[in-house]
Amino acid sequence: MSAGRIHVDHLSIELGEGAARFEVLRDLSVTIEPGEFVCLLGPSGCGKSTLLGALAGHLSPSQGRLSLDGEAITGPDPDRGLVFQQHTLFPWKTVLDNVGYGLKMKGVPRAERERRATELLQLVGLQGFERRYPRELSGGMQQRAALCRALLLDPPLLLMDEPFGALDAMTRDDLNLELLRVWGESISERKTILFVTHSIPEAVFLADKVVVLAPRPGRVAKTFEVALPRPRTPATRALPEFGRLALACHEALARGAQV
Repeated sequence: MSAGRIHVDHLSIELGEGAARFEVLRDLSVTIEPGEFVCLLGPSGCGKSTLLGALAGHLSPSQGRLSLDGEAITGPDPDRGLVFQQHTLFPWKTVLDNVGYGLKMKGVPRAERERRATELLQLVGLQGFERRYPRELSGGMQQRAALCRALLLDPPLLLMDEPFGALDAMTRDDLNLELLRVWGESISERKTILFVTHSIPEAVFLADKVVVLAPRPGRVAKTFEVALPRPRTPATRALPEFGRLALACHEALARGAQV
């Protein structure tokens, strides 16, 4: 059976203490099938990152249940790869050592982890930069390296929290294409990806399914199936269906804000 099935069952999360405690997510339910690419779309503060934090095992539900492949999520685990808006590369380590760090923690010998890290770096076009340090890379290159580090342990699930949000528009578009290529070609079985974004065009371009969240407390306002053909290319954005889906997402966000 394919791995990477997410089930979120009537999830509610409260944060803060005492009188400052507030509800971030309320009675949220969603199922993501193995290998699906799902984008979470919603306004700031609606709980998108909170949901990712709970799926990563860093936050505990106030109510409800989270599971990956039928197993309850109770804490962090290497079977959930994380990529954030700001890269989390160690500045004192080379790109190669950053990417191979997870294998080092598992006791994999240096030669093997460098071989596997080098293969991934080649896949994302970073060959020749293995011995550089993060400060010597552009923002887009840093995010490519961070993606490699998340992929190296071969997790069935990737959680991506606005990974390209801090980049310029052209670099962001390039990395959207690169992510889809790696997702589609780098492994024999596609990983499940849950991708947080504020960008409607980015969500429609990347996803099999777009889940729109209403403002806090976050709950599902609307879910859209994206039937645009794959592989996606820059020409995908010119398709009439792309424009219709983007408009429908915009309208769902506007309606959700009025709830």
